[in-house]
Amino acid sequence: MSMTAVTQERNISNALISGLANMPETPTREQVEEKAKQIAVIFGYEGDLRNIVAEAMESVVTRMGAGVSLVDFDAKHDDQWVHKREDVDWTYARAYEEFLRNEGWPPQMVQSLSDVTTRILGHLQDPLSEGTSWNRRGLVIGHVQSGKTANYTGLIARAADAGYKFIVVIAGIHNNLRRQTQQRIDEAFIGRSSDPEDRRNIGVGLTLGYPHPATLTNINGDFNKNTAAKSGWKINDFSKPIILIIKKNVTTLTALHKWLKALNAGGGDRISDVPMLLIDDEADNASINTNKEDLDPTKTNAMIRRILGLFAKSCYVGYTATPFANIFINPDAYDDDVREELFPRDFIYCLDAPTTYFGAEKVFLNEETSDSIVRPIDDCENFIPYSHKRDDSIHELPPSLYRALDEFIVARAIRNLRGQAGKHCSMMVNVSRFVPVQRAVRDFLSLREKKIREAVLANYAMPEDVSSRNIYMQGLKQAFDDEYADAGSTWAEVKSALHDVFEHFHLFVINSKSDEVLDYTRYEKEGVGLTAVAVGGLSLSRGLTIEGLTISYMYRNTKMYDTLMQMGRWFGYRPGFEDLCRVHLSRDSINWYSHIAGAAEELVQQVKRMRRDRLSPKDFGFYVRSHPDSLLITAVNKMRSGKKETVEQSFSGRLRESYIVSTDSEVNARNFSLITDHWKNGFGGQPQELTEKGFVFKDVPVQVIEDFLIQFECHSTFAGQKSDVVSYLERIAAKRPWADVLLISPSGGAGGDAPFTLRNQVRVVGKDQPAGTSWRLNKDRVASRGDEKLGLSDPQREKAKVLAGGKDGLGAVSDTHYREVREKPLLMIHSLEPKGDSVAGPIAAFGISFPFGDYLTTINVVVNKVWLKQMQGYVDDPDDEEDYDA
Repeated sequence: MSMTAVTQERNISNALISGLANMPETPTREQVEEKAKQIAVIFGYEGDLRNIVAEAMESVVTRMGAGVSLVDFDAKHDDQWVHKREDVDWTYARAYEEFLRNEGWPPQMVQSLSDVTTRILGHLQDPLSEGTSWNRRGLVIGHVQSGKTANYTGLIARAADAGYKFIVVIAGIHNNLRRQTQQRIDEAFIGRSSDPEDRRNIGVGLTLGYPHPATLTNINGDFNKNTAAKSGWKINDFSKPIILIIKKNVTTLTALHKWLKALNAGGGDRISDVPMLLIDDEADNASINTNKEDLDPTKTNAMIRRILGLFAKSCYVGYTATPFANIFINPDAYDDDVREELFPRDFIYCLDAPTTYFGAEKVFLNEETSDSIVRPIDDCENFIPYSHKRDDSIHELPPSLYRALDEFIVARAIRNLRGQAGKHCSMMVNVSRFVPVQRAVRDFLSLREKKIREAVLANYAMPEDVSSRNIYMQGLKQAFDDEYADAGSTWAEVKSALHDVFEHFHLFVINSKSDEVLDYTRYEKEGVGLTAVAVGGLSLSRGLTIEGLTISYMYRNTKMYDTLMQMGRWFGYRPGFEDLCRVHLSRDSINWYSHIAGAAEELVQQVKRMRRDRLSPKDFGFYVRSHPDSLLITAVNKMRSGKKETVEQSFSGRLRESYIVSTDSEVNARNFSLITDHWKNGFGGQPQELTEKGFVFKDVPVQVIEDFLIQFECHSTFAGQKSDVVSYLERIAAKRPWADVLLISPSGGAGGDAPFTLRNQVRVVGKDQPAGTSWRLNKDRVASRGDEKLGLSDPQREKAKVLAGGKDGLGAVSDTHYREVREKPLLMIHSLEPKGDSVAGPIAAFGISFPFGDYLTTINVVVNKVWLKQMQGYVDDPDDEEDYDA
């Protein structure tokens, strides 16, 4: 496709989307197709309209909520200052919005981004405000790959319009990520390419008379004295804002500090009349407990503090997708003044994900969509084990990885058939932290791709009885049958489209030691849709945007929240091909990701609740520190000495379930008899009510629940967690004396023939079960999603809907929202029927869900190395990553 055709398509698409945005009601597909034809005639375009129509349909349903902020209500800050200042001409903000519309953003999304960035700006200080000095500290929590960069670019544009003069963006710890961020800001804010060889106007700068901000960094060079001198700008020429995009490392930050200090040598100890904004992208990034000198979190954050300290007027805004970031948690990583200084004491803002976002909810939490996306890897350990070494030789790749490559090739063919040949399509492979192993994986995949290419060339036009004899064609057909038979194309169509898949097919190794650059823009300029297989480690997984990511294959096992969530490159926007995306992960990772996704969802809900209760970021910080999962982040550091630690924990708004159950038949017989006894006496004499999936007893005295749990026999590895649950129930009993009990008994389940016995719920038994008499449930979940709505009234369910999606009811309603409206503890009791030979059933299990609002109530939990080992399993230590930038 030529560049002119691409531009023409873009123009028609923009015209169509703008036209649809003005329609009073959501248009039907037919109306959109009709309007597209009319516009195509005006433009004299005779090409394929399918993509244009698909994009327009997507834009019609894309909405984004306003998000929610937590502020310090006692602070004397007027967050309406933005609306009160009538002198602001929003030049940069308007140019940025126009730029996004030209990029194909739906108008509603541009509008909501504008509203949200205006609200965040309100949380900053008015740069023209009186007073000799001020500083503000905040945090914005987004979703991985959901457009955080777009958000802070919008914030920068508005801040510059309002009068912020010196802006620093700290973009991760890798060169390729800093470069990518510089490119984006060049286009969207500076309006000029910062490539010293090619200083032309681009993006927003194509408008006549655009007031280009100055930049002291460029796409090739991070900040140092020379790039600053060469840029030709003087810091005291503040007719325009100055922006720097730098890496988070000690050397760069020190150079910037030194340069600023020297510039201000004559002006006392602080730069007094220059309001500055510092954006810390991936605020959790250099918080890894790393031993690499230049990335030491204490030192990097101390330098950030010093730079802020040079300015009498400063704002610091951290952006993160992992709110368990160590700025809340890791007390050992910083001394007190560092932690105090960068803590977001003034505001925490949670961004909503747009409705079309392909995120953790779809991939891990929603059972229906999750089953169609996630594929467990069970065969990698014999080929590239978790705990391999740098110089281990790789003799062959696991069959599941070759299978994923087959899926990728078929998915690309289907995307081409859908008219997406001009769009990028990528596959990510992340199985090792070591550069030599990454290269070996690439070589094997390259060899395989060559053989498939030859097979396709010889067979794509052959009759099926001939082509089906070829082993590589069989693999592709198998992938089609298993994964994509319902994707809207026949095998015959896909087979004939396979030939074109290889036209721009490239394999890359992406790490800080490789000189290969995954440069999608280069291909875009030529109007080419790149088909890329990217093999890498941490630098591939952290922050780098992989365009059109369709197939992901990751066999890594870290329990460090921030590292793991950041590895989730598979989140993002997948217009027109979401149904083709597949994510291959080990069962351990699937369990752990699902757990984290649930925890992150609970945290956002917690922010909303805390705002309602007029609590401050400080209280949220306390809650996060006492969150059960925060232990896993701090424990690694703390337990090197091997001593026990006592930590405070809060279960506010959380679900705790017996996800490790005993398979001992005598234990289960005793548990079922305990259930029957309590059921017979109505859990302390309460009436039984019918629900869609069993029975509910409402307003049971909490003591009855405690007695039941104390007598319920857990597997020894879960016993400690059970006693924590009982302790917490006791702590909140004075405030919450009543609880509900759900006996989950689905109508179609086997069993339940005798009176007062439950019908079973079938659960698959995953591979690699622990030895002995225990069964660890899939995704560490016992209840099905949605169980917590059972027994709620219609008005309560309606209220949960509103909580999930605001007035429009756009969000997916989850158990967290149902938990919010129940406002009392809920005990759920299950009878599980294991599917698989290894375990005999039925098996008794329970879960208890705690209401929100008890954030500051905690219990003491004692943990030690044994506990840590149990919780962590394998440790995939980021310290061992080879592809940190040197």
